[in-house]
Amino acid sequence: MRLTVNLQYTVARKNLPAKSSLQRWARAALKGHRRAVSLGVRIVGAKEAAALNARFRRKKYPTNVLAFPYEAPPGPASDTLGDLVICAPLVRREASQQNKPLRAHWAHMVVHGILHLRGFDHQQARDAAIMEKMEIRLLKELGFANPYIS
Repeated sequence: MRLTVNLQYTVARKNLPAKSSLQRWARAALKGHRRAVSLGVRIVGAKEAAALNARFRRKKYPTNVLAFPYEAPPGPASDTLGDLVICAPLVRREASQQNKPLRAHWAHMVVHGILHLRGFDHQQARDAAIMEKMEIRLLKELGFANPYIS
């Protein structure tokens, strides 16, 4: 599968995963999806995450990952899957609070966000169980522990 990741940083890159790691985690979450995929990943601070969460979800606080699926207009097919916005300080804080390795939590956020881009959600208990099972399996394949066990 051909994968293009357009990566943007609005925060210092120190202690953030390398682009190659983000691509590896994205490939895992896209397993069996398509031949070619393009997606954007924007790594932001809490202020931008809170503003986007307020604008698009009507929630007045930062969230760890936001997923914006691309909805192509009628016409030729597009490789674009959508965009992820990941809040670096919140990911770091959650990993610490949950006693998880930071790298594992980053991988989880990428996998979780891409599953949202693929149409999965966790609004209903049944859907949440399906999505969580997929996350657990994909993260295990990447060498990470179950993210739902602290």
